[in-house]
Amino acid sequence: MFDWQNITYNVIKILFKLIGLIPRKLAFRLGNLFGWILFLVDRKHKEIVMNNLTRAFGHEKNPYEIRMLARRVFKNFGQIVFEIGWSLRLDRKDFQKHFKIQGLSNYKNVYEKGRGVLFLTAHMGNWELLSIIMAMVGYPVSVLYRPLDFSPLDRFFAVVRGRFGAELIPSAQSMRKILRSLKHGKVVGMLMDQNVDWPEGVFVDFFGHRACTNKGMALLARRTEAPVVPVFLVREKSGFRAEFGSEIPLIKTEDIRKDLEASTQQYNRIIEDFIRRYPDQWFWVHQRWKTKPYCPWPGKI
Repeated sequence: MFDWQNITYNVIKILFKLIGLIPRKLAFRLGNLFGWILFLVDRKHKEIVMNNLTRAFGHEKNPYEIRMLARRVFKNFGQIVFEIGWSLRLDRKDFQKHFKIQGLSNYKNVYEKGRGVLFLTAHMGNWELLSIIMAMVGYPVSVLYRPLDFSPLDRFFAVVRGRFGAELIPSAQSMRKILRSLKHGKVVGMLMDQNVDWPEGVFVDFFGHRACTNKGMALLARRTEAPVVPVFLVREKSGFRAEFGSEIPLIKTEDIRKDLEASTQQYNRIIEDFIRRYPDQWFWVHQRWKTKPYCPWPGKI
């Protein structure tokens, strides 16, 4: 029987392995070129990026500065493609050459509490390589992810993310698995910078605008009292640097709704602060403000 999905998966795997054979300096140039071409031809996503950047920085940057920043955003995306291929050639002995860790004590201190750890992270730098950081740290980790619609590509990224021991938890009906992971002292990583629908989120500030943000991490922290620690991976000239931030204070009062909003606002503020440090390395292609606050009176939002 013709199994097109398996054939497509193998083609994708071979393609990325071939990309990984390209010398790093040449791959860097090709990544920039690929990103620049996307910036020129992909009008749909270019418009999304420009609109998002204008929403976030329109009061700080002029149109020319925003356009130049948008070009660097696409170049960052171009680098990601070539870096994934390159990462497939890496062994554990290669990690120290290319990856640095900052603030690891922030993580180790909370891990010793024995309640598991919730990692707050975002689509920064090359987030697909965060599994390498987890392997370097040496603690068991589970990663919450939303499966891609294209099955062969989703299968490929599942292999990339899990090849150093990370457990992958699909986001649909994930609460029980996450609670089990935390109960066993594992780390659970959650990307918290994407738009969600009303039932999944709360509206809190993000770059000066209300954004529907996943309330799952706030619920988990409140229920389990597992510490929340931010971690982001950014690209530097010499390689990559993972930065672990300080534990985020738990907000727990009698008012659950306000607690969820206040905690989620903390998470958004930390993500925003980091994006402001490296604005070209965030995934601005995503429609972060897509879900609008509900208002029964038109024109009153």
